Amino acid sequence: MATITTMEQQSKKLQVAVFPWLAFGHSVPFFELAKLIAQKGHKIFFISTPRNIQRLPKLPPNLEHSMNLIEIPLPHVEELPENAEATMDVPNNSVAYLKKAFDGLEQPLVQFLQTSKPDWIIYDFAPYWLPPINAKLGILGIFFCIFSAFGTSLIFDTLVLQASKTFSEVALRPFEEKTMSNDHVEENESGVSDVFRVRSCLYGAHVLASRSCREIDGESLKILESQCRKPVFPTGLLPPSLESSEDSKHDNWDTIVEWLDKQEKGSVVYVAFGSEVTLSEEDLTELALGLELSGLPFLWILNKQNSPASSYSIDLPDWFEHRSNYRGFVWTS
Repeated sequence: MATITTMEQQSKKLQVAVFPWLAFGHSVPFFELAKLIAQKGHKIFFISTPRNIQRLPKLPPNLEHSMNLIEIPLPHVEELPENAEATMDVPNNSVAYLKKAFDGLEQPLVQFLQTSKPDWIIYDFAPYWLPPINAKLGILGIFFCIFSAFGTSLIFDTLVLQASKTFSEVALRPFEEKTMSNDHVEENESGVSDVFRVRSCLYGAHVLASRSCREIDGESLKILESQCRKPVFPTGLLPPSLESSEDSKHDNWDTIVEWLDKQEKGSVVYVAFGSEVTLSEEDLTELALGLELSGLPFLWILNKQNSPASSYSIDLPDWFEHRSNYRGFVWTS
């Protein structure tokens, strides 16, 4: 009888809500995970704000009927620029106000969940108010952390578990301790600290999912499971689908692939900090010096800041290309 019940549960088609934080470094892996779940035949409700939904990659035709893109308008907050719905739309010092606006999604989200009645909801670090809602509505929760298991264990150990006076399993080096500042522990303009958000989301989840795989992060996954005292599942690395990327049609991509294929396996240094990190002139110079001293081929993705509030420009040291002997690519598109 138990076997039959298990088989019935495994064959059941689920309804899964997906609710990422308002940043594309979060939305894109959440979107890729949602597509993988939809490919298994389950129904997806991908929930975000209208502008963020519009900026997502196009859905593959075979998933259009199983993935529902749900738009919930972001409440207005005076301190935010007009039409600001993601971290890429605001300067760094305004992200706390974006969290304040995000918290205003609570009631419309509750209304949607009451109507749609999903079996599970996969959520991010920010909606500290969601776990009690899930419990009331009988929805199972998965806290999906977009970092690797190693990175997640550092974050949880330093900012969350130590803050709640539980034991420490990860020994931090001095520069790592310095990186973990008190900014996350204290309340910000949203009225809630990041530590409180993460801790509430973690403790209220039935499962923790990590953007990782056992081949790379096997030991860290074990540590993370011990830290959190709940099941931890690796989702895989979830790279964006190439067929949905504008870069797949770009001449530079063909050039880079051809160049990569000529390099010795495991020899290329890949440098990337995402599309929203503003590097200082000192950062750029030090990275350039490091690449020069390495003597290795490299692929450096140096994206321009997307924020309209930023005057960020990319200026590599004049000597860099000559002294690095053109061993690699700096890709700014």
